Amino acid sequence: MSRTTAVREAVTPIRPVSGARPAPSWHRARVLEHAPVADRYQYLCLEAPTIAATAQAGQFVMLTVARDNQQAPVLPRPMAIYRRDARAGTVEVVYGVVGDGTRQLTTFRPGERMLVVGPLGQGFALAPAARRILLVGRGIGTCSLTTVAQDLAGTSTEILAVASGRDATSVIGGPLYRGYGARTVHEVTDADGTSDIGTLRGMLTSDLDGDPPQQIMTCGSERLAHLCRELGDRWRADVQVSLEAHMACGIGYCHGCATGTRSGPEESPLICKDGPVFRYTTGAGV
Repeated sequence: MSRTTAVREAVTPIRPVSGARPAPSWHRARVLEHAPVADRYQYLCLEAPTIAATAQAGQFVMLTVARDNQQAPVLPRPMAIYRRDARAGTVEVVYGVVGDGTRQLTTFRPGERMLVVGPLGQGFALAPAARRILLVGRGIGTCSLTTVAQDLAGTSTEILAVASGRDATSVIGGPLYRGYGARTVHEVTDADGTSDIGTLRGMLTSDLDGDPPQQIMTCGSERLAHLCRELGDRWRADVQVSLEAHMACGIGYCHGCATGTRSGPEESPLICKDGPVFRYTTGAGV
């Protein structure tokens, strides 16, 4: 069994309250800003008022990278919502340029229109009674967590965050977390050794064993997902993980993003429809 399969088969769907998930809509969204971030990422700001007003923490959008009547990659790309502003009607995305589709995406300029569908998927389930929430992300995976911090800004719930990357240019979200009032933000990298799992485990247990978080949310790294599961068992915390996957539709029609192997006649949960956020099984009560 691969590590990826092991992670996916250890999760269970989060069942939303009936009617709580917003219905997706499609937009010919106007590109407002589009610019490089460091040397690996792109920042994209879109005018999509309905998505901005309804998107829940941890949901995503599908971006069509081909213009009308253009010979280009036709399948849309799933992108986490990095931030949304209901008042301004904007949705922000930060993405990595990793293949033909995302390279094509970089060619959109302010003023152009892009087909966007969302908000999609099951987001994070915030527990009203949680006093402290730990957010643990790596690289572009951190973009799935920032809307959690956005929703908690100004509340009594303390935000604790880890933003990990290969080097300083790969770490995302630190300034945003601080702007939302995070009590602690650890920016850790492979380059200086601070992202080492043993080092990170020691730092977090030393800091938090005395008053641990009630919820842990993670995305972007299998190693970090395993660490979060371990910490969830240690602290009896609710652990939720946002899984990443290639998708063709984003709404459950194509069945191309199942979380694990088939068991009997039933298909395993779909990352686009039942996720991308799942509950990681731990010894915690929820």
